[in-house]
Amino acid sequence: MFRALANASNALVTRLLPDPFIFVALLTLLVLALGVLLTPHTLPQMVQFWGDGFWELLAFTMQMALVLVTGHALASTPFFRRLLGGLAGLAKTAPAAIVLVTAVSLVANWINWGFGLVIGAIFARELARRVPGVDYRLLIASAYSGFVIWHAGFSGSIPLTIATPDHFLEGQIGLIPTSQTIFAPFNLILVGVLALLIPLVNRAMLDREHPVVVDPALLAEKAPAAAWAPADQTPAQRLENSPVLSLLLGGLGLAFLAMYFAAEGFKLNLNIVNFAFLFLAILLHGTPARFIAATTEAVQGAAGILIQFPFYAGLAGMMAGSGLIERVSDAFVAMSTPQTFPVLAFWSAGLVNIFVPSGGGQWAVQGPVMVQAAQSLGASLPKTAMAVAWGDAWTNMIQPFWALPALAIAGLHARDIMGYCLVILLLVGAVVSLGLYLLPG
Repeated sequence: MFRALANASNALVTRLLPDPFIFVALLTLLVLALGVLLTPHTLPQMVQFWGDGFWELLAFTMQMALVLVTGHALASTPFFRRLLGGLAGLAKTAPAAIVLVTAVSLVANWINWGFGLVIGAIFARELARRVPGVDYRLLIASAYSGFVIWHAGFSGSIPLTIATPDHFLEGQIGLIPTSQTIFAPFNLILVGVLALLIPLVNRAMLDREHPVVVDPALLAEKAPAAAWAPADQTPAQRLENSPVLSLLLGGLGLAFLAMYFAAEGFKLNLNIVNFAFLFLAILLHGTPARFIAATTEAVQGAAGILIQFPFYAGLAGMMAGSGLIERVSDAFVAMSTPQTFPVLAFWSAGLVNIFVPSGGGQWAVQGPVMVQAAQSLGASLPKTAMAVAWGDAWTNMIQPFWALPALAIAGLHARDIMGYCLVILLLVGAVVSLGLYLLPG
C-alpha cells in the first residue's frame, strides 16, 4: 500500500512541483494577490510589506548557510568519515539502510534541527555508497523525514521561547516550563509513536523490484580535502599547512564551548551548533589548508539558501503586515471547542507554515492569536503552543524551504524526494491530530 502511495505521490510531485525558486516565486505572487483581495490593504501597501520584510532574515540566512558549510566541512574530516562509515556498516541490506538513516535522523533532529539536517543527509550519502540496491532518493527523503519532530525536541523554538524569562507573551501567559511542553507525556508519546512508525513507513516505500539507478558521479567518494604542500615551502605555505595553528585555533574554540556548557548546561542553539561544527572542523582537518579546501567545496551548495531565504522573509512580511495570518487563525478558531482547538491550531499552523516557514517567526505573529483564543475557550496553553509547534514542523514535509541544505548535500532536486515526503506528511498529520485530540495535556 505504502509503495503504491509513494509511486503515485512521486508521479504527482514530479509533474507538478517546480524548482524551489519557482515555488517561492509563485507563493509570493499568491500572497500578494490574497492580501489585496482579502484584506483592506492596497497593492502598493502589500508591495511595501514585502520589501520591508525582504531582508529581515539576513542573520538567519547566514546561520543556515553556515549550518550547511560547517556541517559539510566537519563531516568531510577523516574522523567523521570513519565514524559515519562504521555506522553505515551496520546496514547490510536496502531496507536496513532506510530504517537506519531514518532512526539516526530522528534522534539527531530531536537533539538539534541544524545538526540533524546535515548529519542525516551526509549519512544517507554514505549509506548509498555502501548498500547495493537502495533508492538514493528514498534515502535522502528518509533522512529529511526525521526533521518532522524537531519542534518537539531540545531545539524547539516555541517551547523554548515560552520557557524563557521576558519572552514577548510573558505578561499574558507567564512562563511555561519545558516539563509541560517538550517533556509533557502527550508530546513524548507523539514523538515515540512517530519514531516507531516513520522508519517502518519509509521502509515500506522501498521498491526493491525496480531500484532507481543513480548517477555514479553523484555518489563518487571524494578524497579528504587536502592542499598541495611542496617540500620547499614559502613562509605563507608553512602557515597554511601548519598543524600547530589549527590546534591552537581549534583548542580556543573548544575552550569556549566548555565554558558555555559549564555555565548553560546542554542548551543548544543554532549559533552554538555552528560554532561547534566550525572549530571541530578546523581541529579535525589538521591544517588550515585542508580546512579551507573543505569549506570551499562545501560552500558551492549554499546558493539556494542565500537566494531563496530573503523571498521567504518577504512572504512573512506580507502575511504579518496584511493580517492574513490572523485571518487564517481566526477562521480555525471560529470552528473550535476546547477539545478540538489544539487539533485545529495544529492544522492552521501547518497551513501558515507553507507561507512562513520559520518556527520562531510564525509564533511571533500567530502566537498571540492562538493564545488569546485558547484562553477564551479554556483550552490548555501548553498543548496549544505545542500544537502550533507540531503544525510548523508538519508541513515542512512538502515545503522545500528546509530541504534546501539536505538537497544541496545530496545533489538532488526537491521533486526527487517530495513524493516520499508527502506520504510522511499524511502519516504525521493523522497521528498528531489524533494525539492532540485524545491525549490529555
